[in-house]
Amino acid sequence: MPEIVLKGITNFICRDINLTVKDGELLVLLGPTGAGKTTLLNIIAGLINYEGNISFDGRSIDSLPARLRMVGVLFQNLALFPHLDVRSNIAYGLKIRGSPNGENNSRVNELLRLMNIGHLSHRYPKNLSGGEKQRVALARALAIFPKILLLDEPFSSLDFRTSRYLMMELRRVQKASNITTIYVTHNLLEAREMADRIGIIYDGRLEQIGPPQEVLFNPQNERVADFLGAPNVLDCEEYRVLREGLIEVNCGGMKIVASHEGGGVKKIIIFPTEIYVSDQKPPGPSLNRFRGIITEIIPSEFMTRFRIRVAENILLAELDKDMFSEMGLEVGSKVFLILKLKWIKII
Repeated sequence: MPEIVLKGITNFICRDINLTVKDGELLVLLGPTGAGKTTLLNIIAGLINYEGNISFDGRSIDSLPARLRMVGVLFQNLALFPHLDVRSNIAYGLKIRGSPNGENNSRVNELLRLMNIGHLSHRYPKNLSGGEKQRVALARALAIFPKILLLDEPFSSLDFRTSRYLMMELRRVQKASNITTIYVTHNLLEAREMADRIGIIYDGRLEQIGPPQEVLFNPQNERVADFLGAPNVLDCEEYRVLREGLIEVNCGGMKIVASHEGGGVKKIIIFPTEIYVSDQKPPGPSLNRFRGIITEIIPSEFMTRFRIRVAENILLAELDKDMFSEMGLEVGSKVFLILKLKWIKII
């Protein structure tokens, strides 16, 4: 699959964007609403005008109309045809391109198997769940054997469990087909789960690009740091080895279990987004679970951020604004926390 190179891409939103997406890579473009992420996808797909140059594997495609760019696109609204069943929706792009019926049937059957939706082949969109519609829309985008796949917040309307499952399915399909993919989201968790690399877009500019750990733990400027949220850094007073690859760290009265590959331990780092916060005690084991009190609420353009006192520490956490409001949290509220082991980094 091709390498994508963008040079000086500019239009009414995007500002001199230079970007290379590697062959077979899944690049996540992350940024707030209105930053220019969707606009950039539309530019690559050939759907809107732009200045600059786009090439696929060194070949300029600026003069090619959208239908000849061999790009599969999955936008947020899915746009399934309500009068067509699942099989016909998937086959639509193939028919438009004039592919023989035999080849169409073979390709549709292959995608029905790949996406595990063979049992839905004769259903209509109105009879599908949100997750099922997403699978059908992705199958339709893949049907034309695209060289590039563009995805614009495809799971934003789904509940967390369904979207998490489909993210893993998408990653599996993307790696199996080795298709060069650009995935747009404003959700940091999606970006970390999905990306080979993350590109941060803010106010029409590409502010930073790199592997997830590099971007998350080493933001290049204040705009990136503000969007991602500054990490919590806790001093380690002592630690003990629980078993190979796992330690318990004492940080200001908090005994935190973390993964460990050897060497000394001075500090641990965890991002605000990786602290699960609830007004109710969550069920399950006591691993990395604590009680705290909200000491400060910090207005933010993107999320509700707040500080929580836990033992001798003050932790910065964040929640979706609506979720924070639904819980009725305020300064002085008692909350329960879970620190997610996967994203605790040791220094």
